[in-house]
Amino acid sequence: MFDTETYSARRNSLREAVSTGVILFPGNNNTPMNYPGNPYYFRQDSSFLYFFGLDKPGFTGLIDIDENKDYLYGTDFEVDDIIWMGPQPTVKELSLKAGVENTGSPDELAEKIRQAISGNRTLHYLPQYRADTAIQMGKLPGIPESAVNNGVSENLIKAVVQMRSVKTSDEICEIEKALAITHAMYAAAAQAAQPGTAEAEIVGKMEGIIGSHNTHIAFPIILSIHGEILHNHHHDNILGENDLLVIDSGAESREHYASDITRTYPVGGTFTPEQKELYNIVLKGQIAAIESIKPGVTYRDIHLQTAAIIAEGLKDMGFLKGDVESIVQEGVHALFFPHGLGHMMGLDVHDMENIGEDYVGYDDTVTRSEQFGLAYLRMAKCLQPGHVITVEPGIYFIPALIDKWESENKFTDFIDYTRVEKFKKFGGIRIEDDVLVTADGKRVLGKPIPKTVEEIEGIMK
Repeated sequence: MFDTETYSARRNSLREAVSTGVILFPGNNNTPMNYPGNPYYFRQDSSFLYFFGLDKPGFTGLIDIDENKDYLYGTDFEVDDIIWMGPQPTVKELSLKAGVENTGSPDELAEKIRQAISGNRTLHYLPQYRADTAIQMGKLPGIPESAVNNGVSENLIKAVVQMRSVKTSDEICEIEKALAITHAMYAAAAQAAQPGTAEAEIVGKMEGIIGSHNTHIAFPIILSIHGEILHNHHHDNILGENDLLVIDSGAESREHYASDITRTYPVGGTFTPEQKELYNIVLKGQIAAIESIKPGVTYRDIHLQTAAIIAEGLKDMGFLKGDVESIVQEGVHALFFPHGLGHMMGLDVHDMENIGEDYVGYDDTVTRSEQFGLAYLRMAKCLQPGHVITVEPGIYFIPALIDKWESENKFTDFIDYTRVEKFKKFGGIRIEDDVLVTADGKRVLGKPIPKTVEEIEGIMK
């Protein structure tokens, strides 16, 4: 946990932003893997962590704005629990670490909510993404079990997004702790990416490094020689000579702040000429995107700038033809670059996505496009100091998408399908770093992980 004052100050800021009513933050519970005494790894709700800090199951936080009081509700362990778990702190002892003096049982929470509802006070809560939490909330007075997420507070959503989007120096420190672990993960992966190695073996090495730091993955590791599958979590393949291995992964810090890095390695240690040429197009776009990051610029504009660089490179290689500006305007490049440039990152790898991506990455000045590819842009709005964003352009040859567009005679004035057809087994390339927006520009976070062709071939040898 951070110091007690951190959580008190965050709740006070939220209290001022929401103004009136009662704010409810249900924490997460243990989830059984196959029977109640054998749970999955516990991960606390990120907004509960942000405002109350307790990384334990079975708690609910409440901020009573009108009374100017904070509450934590939970149940103390009994001897039967302690036999299996060892001595456990009481609810009261834990609450004081979060700067909360008022505690109570789940029954007292229900009564508190009943009183608030009967007094015509506004009950604020965020969208719920776990079925067990929604069911639990639906049992509270005044919250219909079948329509929990119909009653979420937009005022609270906007206030939480505003606060969590701007990272403090302590939060940046946590992200860089996570990146230090991730650096070691990629060093091991680069050495292991040799012909005859199983993908699962490399995943095991990377997860072992995370475990040795007594922490966890920020998200399931994406590692595959089929890099054209953007979120490939299957690791059944054996690496072959001249395959491209795409790895998208990151560790969490002990305080659950995420890292998110992608690198593409040539199996065997050397890029083929065509791999090198396509890789350098992606790298050029990524470097230019990072250089463009500063306060006051919309991330949508940087995304489109990057798309133009990729389109220009693909045109030079004969995959595209015609005017680059028109290619980007029409969304032709999305055949090869179908996702957004990046996303917010913090306590969640896709920060606050459970609250609502349109609240996190968009606002009244920037609305989501309906164009294929551009519609997947998670972060589009104006950058401000304290934002932490990923920068992850890519080039992919996705056979199903290529076949679909060609069968529809789509963009034939811009795409040389004969040339593209020859690369349907190429796979994909993605390069990703995590960047802090500063007052006067940007800073790439963490110790640099090799990403130029020369650097990668050097460490793999």
